[in-house]
Amino acid sequence: MTPPRCVYALFPWFCRACACGLAVALAGLFGFLLYRGLGTLGPSLLFGEADPWRAMWLRVAVMEGLWPACLGTLGLLGLTCLFAVPVGIAAGVCLAEYATGRTKAGLTFCVDLLASIPSVLMGLFGFTLVLFLRRTILPAANTCLLLAAGCLALLVLPYLVSATQKSLESLPQSLRLIGPSLGLGHGRTIRHILLPAAARSILAGVILAVGRAAEDTAVILLTGVVANAGAPAGLTGKFEALPFTIYYLAAQYQTPQELDRGFGAAIVLLALTGSLFAGAHLLHATLRRRWRDCP
Repeated sequence: MTPPRCVYALFPWFCRACACGLAVALAGLFGFLLYRGLGTLGPSLLFGEADPWRAMWLRVAVMEGLWPACLGTLGLLGLTCLFAVPVGIAAGVCLAEYATGRTKAGLTFCVDLLASIPSVLMGLFGFTLVLFLRRTILPAANTCLLLAAGCLALLVLPYLVSATQKSLESLPQSLRLIGPSLGLGHGRTIRHILLPAAARSILAGVILAVGRAAEDTAVILLTGVVANAGAPAGLTGKFEALPFTIYYLAAQYQTPQELDRGFGAAIVLLALTGSLFAGAHLLHATLRRRWRDCP
């Protein structure tokens, strides 16, 4: 049965309404967040009663501010990207350009299976790994920043693999023929032609992975984050992070002012991740201009 013509006429308006509804919902969410947390923004939110300049250089301890959580979040994201980005891009290149047949199907299934694992199970994996190490070869093993970053890297790895694989596979065949026509081997064609052409889509996968890692709480809750741990003392120490701080303030607040500090922490987290995204886009624009200007 063919739908009436009015359905086709209303479909574009339905799509526009859905897009506008999403924008309105996002604006409402940000508006409520700013309404509750904007009044808490200031040096005291980040540094408490400590001197901001000395606290930024870790010369004094910050007991009531968010600065240690900001440092812990940045360190956690940096380590996660260090572990996940090279491996994810390399695995995506392997699936798109080298793997074939059953090998490709099996590896793709493993990536999809890894993507379906809930974050709480990844945190339990990290916690169980610590227990295993304690009873075998490393009795002093404990939850720490390094363990949390490793578990987060496993959590976001499928995003990077899939983004790299799909961006390379979507390139036109005419672009793939440029390298052989210039006498380049397959590896140099990937390095000098295909990867630069797919860089925008790959960067989108990196941004998605960073956002996923920045907001996760379940993994770090079981692998090393604690309240009032202070600035990260090392890779094997405890740490604070903004997602856990927001969760802790929302669950344990005693006064409305403490809850408002949780909303302020959420604004700080959004500003931090937004700055990372802006930096990634700026890097992509710079690299794109450099590739375009190359003779």
